[in-house]
Amino acid sequence: MPQKPLDVIAAIATAPGRGGIGVVRVSGPALAGLARLLTGKNLSPRAATLANFLASDGSVIDQGIALHFPSPHSFTGEDVLELQGHGGPVVMQLLLRRCLELGARLAEPGEFSRRAFLNDKLDLAQAESVADLIEASTEAAARAAMRSLRGEFSKKIHALVDQLIELRALVEATLDFPEEEVEFLQEANARGRLLVIAQEIEAIRAQSRQGSLLRTGLNVVLAGRPNTGKSSLLNQLAGHERAIVTDIPGTTRDALRESIHIEGIPLHVVDTAGLRETTDTVERLGIERTWQEVKQADVVVFLRDAGDRLNPEDDRITAELPQGVPRVVVWNKIDLQKASPQRVESHQVEISLSAKTGAGVGLLVAELLRIAGWQQGGGETVVLARERHLQALEQASKHVAQALQSGWQLEIFAEELRLAQRALSEITGEFTADDLLGQIFSRFCIGK
Repeated sequence: MPQKPLDVIAAIATAPGRGGIGVVRVSGPALAGLARLLTGKNLSPRAATLANFLASDGSVIDQGIALHFPSPHSFTGEDVLELQGHGGPVVMQLLLRRCLELGARLAEPGEFSRRAFLNDKLDLAQAESVADLIEASTEAAARAAMRSLRGEFSKKIHALVDQLIELRALVEATLDFPEEEVEFLQEANARGRLLVIAQEIEAIRAQSRQGSLLRTGLNVVLAGRPNTGKSSLLNQLAGHERAIVTDIPGTTRDALRESIHIEGIPLHVVDTAGLRETTDTVERLGIERTWQEVKQADVVVFLRDAGDRLNPEDDRITAELPQGVPRVVVWNKIDLQKASPQRVESHQVEISLSAKTGAGVGLLVAELLRIAGWQQGGGETVVLARERHLQALEQASKHVAQALQSGWQLEIFAEELRLAQRALSEITGEFTADDLLGQIFSRFCIGK
């Protein structure tokens, strides 16, 4: 574990700009003296005190509320001082400068949360959920972040680690008695217990993948020939007239982006220029950007005209779409064909709809959620996972699978269990390198 800091840090904890209240937060050892110099008072622990905030010459910088949280009963586990003044940027800067004059240094991004982690007030997954809660763009994401902050995700990981530790102790104890080792493990149902662990890891991975979607969303690119209804479909998904819709081919010259939320998942929908051969320089640039967007897509929604099903140009474009990227073929303009919406799946998913009337758009939305892996009604178990959590869970799953396939070669069995435990412990920060900590907390906002 990295060495715990001994200096005093300070930062403005409220967002930049003007507000009714602004907060300067200070954390470090023995802050009672600093608080006395700032306020001219001995502050009672964990009690709001009305005070003047004093400059070095005794003049009043501001008047507000001072709160002192002595160690270890604070967010960081150190002494914490919060100064709640008027939320003008000049006032906040003057107050912060006074704290720096009294020996504090300017806090780095995420340093308060990092100190909470180093002082065992939060594990690493909980610390990350602080930033996730601040950055949450939907109610579902905020609820998932709060569950992680309260430790629900960490409890699941700790429970798995405890099961692995018990199994490791059982396996390693048998290594001293080679003549009885396999029979002993079979009687203890070691394989059955490991199968349960494998199933629980997979369940957490599924919840974490959904949580990752709540954080990052799904990039959905609408592609196709001109006048297949991409802009109309964007407007239907957005619920308002986001894109200009005309019968003139090539109206959309550049990518239009609209973020919508469905079942709490952000869908970043991109309407692109129609794909065709053209001599128009501006339109050609738009088509080049379309292909760039397609290459970066999580899902490509390829629109075709339901009244022109044999168009060879559509087949040519389809052949150029990147392999490995999920795609949905949408047969648009069924209102002109007097047809009904439907979903058909053979070698690919095809949805018939009308972007003009909205008929069948719900089928497309449901398909996008299915591709995203969203499970209806599973929101209360979702954890707001990060990419490193998903990678750690994947590594743990692989090591458990390799242990199951080891054929009772106990040295290999024990080693794979150890590696699985280590991978899971990286999530909560029990095994974490200093450089990884630096990367994680540097993405936090200053003052948190």
